[in-house]
Amino acid sequence: MKAPTSHLIRERLLAAGAPYLANDNIAAYVAGPEELAELEAEVADRVEDLLRSLVIDTDNDHNTRGTAERVARMYLREVFKGRYQEPPRITDFPNAKELDQIYSVGPITVRSACSHHLVPILGKCWVGIKPSERVIGLSKFNRLAEWVFSRPHIQEEAVMILADEIERLVKPAGVIVIVQAQHYCMKWRGVREPETNMVTSVVRGEFRDDPHMKSEFLQLIGLR
Repeated sequence: MKAPTSHLIRERLLAAGAPYLANDNIAAYVAGPEELAELEAEVADRVEDLLRSLVIDTDNDHNTRGTAERVARMYLREVFKGRYQEPPRITDFPNAKELDQIYSVGPITVRSACSHHLVPILGKCWVGIKPSERVIGLSKFNRLAEWVFSRPHIQEEAVMILADEIERLVKPAGVIVIVQAQHYCMKWRGVREPETNMVTSVVRGEFRDDPHMKSEFLQLIGLR
């Protein structure tokens, strides 16, 4: 009898000593689209078990018939796709004109989910770059942010992972990433505070060394 797909993937991760935390990307350990489809079917079975444990009659309730399959597809193909898909293909270019002025990108809409309760995090992201030898197209920041945030996260770690990816791609002289988001674990449950925002930032390189550069960026994006 074949082991569950999740067990096979987990065995590969353990054999490689690779982490598989909620906000890790594990695409390299999923054996192609067919295995991802098998994992989706397994997740659907588990979601069906959850619904039955919540005493929901999925056999006779027309509203939840098929919900397990929809939820599994949503998690693997949409809201958590950043765990199971390879990073977006991003072409970088030489900084031929030796641009040495900062530029900003944003606001970029980011969508994630709280690792603690798996409810939405929705917000905006701004990126500031002091270029070095390589640059990438502006739209690529959006693609990268979507890939990073489409995983269960805590916001403080998500902003660091995005900054890491930007540094890996273009090795800028300086980078700053700011995320402002609302958390439905606070809006929908718990304290039920509908308007509270969380703001996190990562500041590296020349943005960290030069407070005037950081101030200029904040003025550019209207946060100062």
